[in-house]
Amino acid sequence: MARITAVIDFGSNSVRLVLFQRTSRFGFKVIHESKQRVRIGEGAYHNGGVLQEKPMERAILALMGFKSIMNSFKVRKVLAIATSALRDAPNRNIFLNRVRKEVGINLKVIDGKKEALLGGIASANLLHLSKGVTIDIGGGSTEFALFENRRVLDTFSLNLGTVRLKELFSQNSDIEGARKYIRQELSNLPNEFRYPTLIAIGGTLRALAKVIQKRNNYPISRLHGYRYSYPIERDFINSIIYSSNSELLKIGIKQNRLDVIRWGVLIFQEIAELFEIDEVVTSGVGIREGIFLFDILRSSGRRFPTNLNPSIRNILDEFQVDDIKVVKHAVRTAHTLFDILQPHLNLDSKFRQLITYSSKLLEIGIKVSFYENSKNGFYLIINRLIYGISHEDSLLVALLVRFSSKSRIADEVLQQYRELLPPKSTIDHLHAIIYITKLLLSDYAPKSKFRFAYIDNRLEIRIYSPPLFQMVIAKFQPLENLEIELIPEFEDSK
Repeated sequence: MARITAVIDFGSNSVRLVLFQRTSRFGFKVIHESKQRVRIGEGAYHNGGVLQEKPMERAILALMGFKSIMNSFKVRKVLAIATSALRDAPNRNIFLNRVRKEVGINLKVIDGKKEALLGGIASANLLHLSKGVTIDIGGGSTEFALFENRRVLDTFSLNLGTVRLKELFSQNSDIEGARKYIRQELSNLPNEFRYPTLIAIGGTLRALAKVIQKRNNYPISRLHGYRYSYPIERDFINSIIYSSNSELLKIGIKQNRLDVIRWGVLIFQEIAELFEIDEVVTSGVGIREGIFLFDILRSSGRRFPTNLNPSIRNILDEFQVDDIKVVKHAVRTAHTLFDILQPHLNLDSKFRQLITYSSKLLEIGIKVSFYENSKNGFYLIINRLIYGISHEDSLLVALLVRFSSKSRIADEVLQQYRELLPPKSTIDHLHAIIYITKLLLSDYAPKSKFRFAYIDNRLEIRIYSPPLFQMVIAKFQPLENLEIELIPEFEDSK
């Protein structure tokens, strides 16, 4: 197993390097990212697609820098691909040979369908949606992938891209001409890709999502999995197309994206209107993660096993959770409590998975520092539990872990995140399960020394260990939403 894998994504606009470190068979993390805006397609679309000398020189220098980084990290496996600009270039072989000889990297040019497949694999495996259509607006092309149940069903690629439109239409700021060009290309897209939820991949759509997050005072800064309503944001999105550079800077668009953001948003707007989009889900992953997953999931049908969350797997791997028996005991205890209480507290069965995650990560904050470990756990989960889970669910898990030693979740914290949380009664009931689970694991024993029963609107907990009973009694605080009776079941208690 190659512990560190380098992925190079050579696009029309930028060339990127990502280093992935394997932590286990299905566990991984990103340990380095670099980006160079080489604009390899600059001038090419006015010259029959022929790559120009200056962009090629910039690209060679960028790749030399990447090679130095890879050597420093002792990378043993390199997966390097190139997309639209090189696909279209009549002189691409000349450039590829230069890269091979001068840098020592074998750059593989992939077609549009493979590019779409890679983005689709990443989103299907690392987002929380069971079905969707991805759209990846690049510099020279736009890719679509339809997936369901973590499997990519179909892909499509169109010659629409930010750099391509800039080269063709920016000289006269011909927005209407660009619209006609976009609509003509979109007429080739099969109807099966028209889906009301659109998964947005790529720099343009992430930049757009970041601006929308900011203007709506969204309480979590993470982009991956961020959702917004297209009908609500329609007018704002349209205004970006006609904004001046100073106006774009004011709303948060970065300087280095000013020359292409309008063209990318224009493509997105036309697609959204054609699809009659209701919701946009932003993907923080794309072709680079897809390249990596295509490699590591080759023996499992290009998808993770059912019920495996790669973020949970990585957190447990990286922080070297020592006693897996205790973790499994925590999960069994939480599951038993959930199953007993669910019919009485009217809990949706979907929350059982979140109880699983919370019980697995109950003491993960100690791996950062014992002191204030619950707060450490909260911030670690918010920043690391990102794949295969929604913002709402990740936040809920983080809150359950943060307040797992307290009898209630602080009102000011619930108020801060109110727009992302379920009803308070649901939160209180889930918190009760995690609070009791942690309480009953006070002795860190890998086996149960207690039994549960729900009788007359009361949870009875019968404890068969004197030391555990003493620990529990010392820590126990009554809960507002659940009546609990602690019953000693050992000889000295009679």
